[in-house]
Amino acid sequence: MATKAPRDDIDETKVKVSARKKVAVGVPAVLHALQISYEQMGVTRSVETLLRVNQKDGFDCPGCAWPEDDKRHIAEFCENGAKAVAEEATLRRVGPEFFAQHSLDELAKRDDWWLGQQGRLTHPMVLDEDATHYRPISWDDALQLIANELRGLDDPDEAIFYTSGRASNEAAFLYQLLVRGFGTNNLPDCSNMCHESSGSALTETLGIGKGTVSLDDVYNADLIIIAGQNPGTNHPRMLSALEKAKRNGAEIVAVNPLPEAGLVRFENPQTVKGVILGGTKMADEFVQIRLGGDQALFQAIGKHLLEYDAEHGGVLDTAFIADHTSGFEEYRQAMAEVSWRELVAATGIPESALRSVAEKVRTAPSTIVCWAMGLTQHKHSVPMLRDIVNVLLLQGNIGRPGAGVCPVRGHSNVQGDRTMGIYEKPSEAFLAALDEEFSFSAPRPHGHDTVEAIRAMRDGRARFFMSMGGNFVSATPDTAVVEQGMHNLDLTVHVSTKLNRSHVVTGKRALIIPTLGRTDRDRRAGRDGAVAEQKVTVEDSMGAVHASRGRLAPPADDMLSEVAIIARLCALLFGPAPEVVSEGVSEAVPEQEFSPAQEETGPDHPASAGAPVFEEQVGNVPQADWAELEGDYALIRQHIANVVPGFAAYEQKVDKGRTLHLPNGPRDGRMFATATGKAMFTVNPLEYPFIPHGRLLLQTLRSHDQYNTTIYGKDDRYRGITGGRRVVMVNPKDIAELGFVDGEIVDIVSEWYPSTGSGSGTGSGSGTGSGSETGIEERRAEEFRIVAYDTPRGNAAAYYPETNVLVPLDSTADVSGTPTSKSIIVRLERR
Repeated sequence: MATKAPRDDIDETKVKVSARKKVAVGVPAVLHALQISYEQMGVTRSVETLLRVNQKDGFDCPGCAWPEDDKRHIAEFCENGAKAVAEEATLRRVGPEFFAQHSLDELAKRDDWWLGQQGRLTHPMVLDEDATHYRPISWDDALQLIANELRGLDDPDEAIFYTSGRASNEAAFLYQLLVRGFGTNNLPDCSNMCHESSGSALTETLGIGKGTVSLDDVYNADLIIIAGQNPGTNHPRMLSALEKAKRNGAEIVAVNPLPEAGLVRFENPQTVKGVILGGTKMADEFVQIRLGGDQALFQAIGKHLLEYDAEHGGVLDTAFIADHTSGFEEYRQAMAEVSWRELVAATGIPESALRSVAEKVRTAPSTIVCWAMGLTQHKHSVPMLRDIVNVLLLQGNIGRPGAGVCPVRGHSNVQGDRTMGIYEKPSEAFLAALDEEFSFSAPRPHGHDTVEAIRAMRDGRARFFMSMGGNFVSATPDTAVVEQGMHNLDLTVHVSTKLNRSHVVTGKRALIIPTLGRTDRDRRAGRDGAVAEQKVTVEDSMGAVHASRGRLAPPADDMLSEVAIIARLCALLFGPAPEVVSEGVSEAVPEQEFSPAQEETGPDHPASAGAPVFEEQVGNVPQADWAELEGDYALIRQHIANVVPGFAAYEQKVDKGRTLHLPNGPRDGRMFATATGKAMFTVNPLEYPFIPHGRLLLQTLRSHDQYNTTIYGKDDRYRGITGGRRVVMVNPKDIAELGFVDGEIVDIVSEWYPSTGSGSGTGSGSGTGSGSETGIEERRAEEFRIVAYDTPRGNAAAYYPETNVLVPLDSTADVSGTPTSKSIIVRLERR
């Protein structure tokens, strides 16, 4: 039987520190996954549910986006995937009675872990202006309230529509149609905060904002460089693919400031070798690079390859360079001018060691470079990633087996959402196809990304915020600024499966709309009244699209899917509006017997007619039978096939467990949709962080009991930290030099220099200040325990979202606008 939700927050005084682990997964991971599953789901439900994860007739894991082989294992899930499933399939419930018992002020004092552990949301809830508690509201009235609020805006651009990576392709496509039909491109998403830098660099240099490899390429690569990524925690199933590559003879080079257990040794719990014989050694070489030094590393590799070729020849793929690339001579000249001395200073790695890595690249017949947010969240992330492409182009390692770029995505459909049009800067080709399919004209001006959306909220340029999944407040930088921006809004709307921090940091009014999750059975009634079970589709990190079908009974009988919620909003906004029959208000809070939507909507209210209220929208809204789309998701997939390239015969290609492999020009035929029509070498001046004396460069990261902003538990088992999260990992020599001792409690204060754009940290959970005499802005995160850890001198690490308060809103990556959460200048202050 499942256990009850915890009564108390994490007690940070009980943090314990032990030696970090040097092996990942194994039997301990299995036991921990089962423990959490049983606590959340009970034994029977755990077995039934976990055996359907990532199966062809089951549901896609709501965790990471790592792909599956065509042949699936009976247990096709990892430890953190099991945790993600348990969190969603939990038997715990958060209904109207919960909100009647807990005031908003009380909930706001709880930590992220406690909020998430309470269970699945079951009923739409509304927070009235100046109210102390959320109260229940009917489905119809909740959706009508949203429509009314949107129609009351002065301009469509006053609305912001956020998306997390959990939304299915069908929901994402319909959501972007809703937003563009309403008249704006304000579609910020979680990609803006993670792999936007990857998309920016790869689109410019290769003509596609995605990776160029398949699972078979990983299995057959001769060399795999894994930079700024911790697969043992963030993508554990990737370890199985790497193990297979090792069996086939691949070498692995791990590049990271912290040594991570998953790249030391992997004990595969599905094999005898993993359980009994000690598993597989993973990285053949570990390059402990300084934070932000990765661009220098890849420039060093490129410089060495060019020097060796100039002296000995035979290194470069001259035919590929001549036929398929542009800009080579400029790149060659730039690498001749960069000094080894500066490359060593930037990386913290001796020249001999840099050349050793470069020799592995030179001698490898094929090379793949994988990366994650350790590379994408610096001011110079886009140039850094361009330099990775430069290295691969030198030897023709794009568009052939066992070679290419592999940005490893996080959330399970974050890449699919972008493919479906969740993007604030859509292409003209996409908008033109959308216009033709739905007989309207979508807006052309670019919208807000995540950082610009926060600025609009802060500055009063936004009045309405809607989030399709996710936990916006905890996921974003500069916490104090974000929270104030949310409070400035007239209405905040969150479509969610579980309670989170964003539900307690509200606008003047707020709505929580529960929805089905991946594990839930989705049955919809069409216009003819016939009820049919629906499937959705998702795209993995390598551009493969497959179906997902939940099997569990929903947490509430009347719960709507994301698709149904969006389709009904489209009907209300674009008409003809369906006849609304109120379901009434739950009796859990009997003193409130009215609905704001009912009170505000009359025969003269613009929402009643289902017609646009903005002049530019008159006669210009998407044309569709919204009820039919809600009742049959196959019709949405047909629209997708008509709008998005690569989805021809969509329905047939995802039927019966099949996979649709999206076209990939660089991979499929060395075709590059760039400005030159070829893969582009680029010249990127070397950049790396400067750390002032007495300061540290902080990176924010996840613990092992965490996925994005969802906190599964109190431990970071592989790093030897248990029972708490407010820790800062610092090199022992830095601890002594700064005058502290291991275990001391300190405040972390970030320093941001707005005039130069260096440093990092705006937003606070504990406070934001400005040093008027020095021009330095400061932000403070309180009460962190110092932990002596194996990290490069001058570097430190701490968990987010607790340290998001330190990341300045305006400290962003050039080109991509991604917050620089891996490059924050901080000092430690004794309490």
